Amino acid sequence: MEIKEVTDIEVYKRELASLFQSVVAAGASMNYLHPMTDETAMNYWNSVLSQQVRLFIGLIDSQIAGTVQLHYSDKENGQHRAEIAKLMTSLKARRKGVARKLLQHAEQAAKADGKTLLLLDTEKEGPANKLYQSEGYVLFGEVPDFAQDAFGTYLAGNFYYKLIK
Repeated sequence: MEIKEVTDIEVYKRELASLFQSVVAAGASMNYLHPMTDETAMNYWNSVLSQQVRLFIGLIDSQIAGTVQLHYSDKENGQHRAEIAKLMTSLKARRKGVARKLLQHAEQAAKADGKTLLLLDTEKEGPANKLYQSEGYVLFGEVPDFAQDAFGTYLAGNFYYKLIK
């Protein structure tokens, strides 16, 4: 798998929108409800890149197999931290190490940028918990009814951190 940083969203926007729609349709809690319209998906990707956001994609055979974002804090006293966000794997690429490789790549990019603390949240009962724990993330809290899944059911959220000094 090749991992690339996306700095021009136009090149990948349609494929990223399709990936986003498919993971939401599969039930992922990604801050959007099913059905996710083309317009909603395209609008999301139109607004994702900024000075505080780095976007990485994983490519297998020139197709996007997954994506992850690093959100850097814009707070003066939070310049040492970043959030792992929107880690998504295409349905056909799951269980092939794509998410792990993207997560590790994002961590290395954050470390290279001088970040020492990573944060993330995920569904309490979701499969991503095993990945995050196996990569050294520490569970520091749970919030009941934190977000809705793609079909409107309220779910608890788990919150993790990792020191990457």
